[in-house]
Amino acid sequence: MRLGFYMGYAQPGTNPLELLELAREAETLGYDSAWAAEAWGVDAITPLAWLGAQTTTLKLGTGIMQLPGRSPANAAMTAVTLDLLSGGRFLMGLGTSGPQVVEGWHGQEWGKPLGKTREYVEIVRTIVRRERLEHHGEHYDIPVQGGTGLGKPLKLMARPLRAEIPIYLAAIAPKAVEQTFEIADGWLPIFWSPEQARTVFPLDRAREGFDIAPSVPALVTDDVESGRAMLKEYYSFYIGGMGARGKNFYNDLFTRYGYEAEAREIQDLFLGGNQREAAAKVPDAFVDEVALVGSVERIRDRLAAWRESGATTLLVSTRDSATLRGVAEAAS
Repeated sequence: MRLGFYMGYAQPGTNPLELLELAREAETLGYDSAWAAEAWGVDAITPLAWLGAQTTTLKLGTGIMQLPGRSPANAAMTAVTLDLLSGGRFLMGLGTSGPQVVEGWHGQEWGKPLGKTREYVEIVRTIVRRERLEHHGEHYDIPVQGGTGLGKPLKLMARPLRAEIPIYLAAIAPKAVEQTFEIADGWLPIFWSPEQARTVFPLDRAREGFDIAPSVPALVTDDVESGRAMLKEYYSFYIGGMGARGKNFYNDLFTRYGYEAEAREIQDLFLGGNQREAAAKVPDAFVDEVALVGSVERIRDRLAAWRESGATTLLVSTRDSATLRGVAEAAS
């Protein structure tokens, strides 16, 4: 099981350089990859370009590039460019994002994420292979029909280093996960439970060589209780506030793990403005299940379950240098 560093995105008021310093340290510790995210602040690509110029072996992943934020052709050009600049180290993580961001930030209508994702991946792969682009689907029409009539099928001018750049998809719902195993090279799950993953997700559909790369919040500390409390704020934000009532994929996954009553209560508290109380309602057992908290020895013991769960890359999510070192030590 490889280790990756999940940088995420710079929090409001912070400088992305802080995350990039940690990523450079991760490379020296033997981490295989570093992953940047985007929401409605710092984008996922610019930090990776900066990081790629300062590293030599670290793979550069997007976790994720938002589909509504870029046309498939723009995303393909970006992927090819960063892969060229980094000497073939780019990993293309894609995701649809949710209704709040798609409609409230990118100004596009939400809907039919499975079909959009399938077409998007197909177009990106066509471009990277330097095939002439012509695609007429339900969601993307290239060259567009009914316009000026001047559009014509084009072929990428750049010469990619690779005919295939690995594509990872962020997926939560069962049908989306099944499609990921079919059309992608890797999967970026969240809230990964080693004990429940094989029953909640159709892992038997994953083909040989497919990379399952869950992100896991981690904190090396001798005070497990305080460590859990810090991580509960993160989980309550996703379970309670990342999405609307009745349309929150993280809340749905938490429910599928068996926490139906807690899912409702956390969401009610969070959306009602009681964020601190919402965080306190996240069960200790859930945090222990899906995160790595405690001493290096405690984390080393816990990693055995992650290795047996089907995960092939572990994306360590932390802002703490000591935790990066501690998890590397525990995994060695």
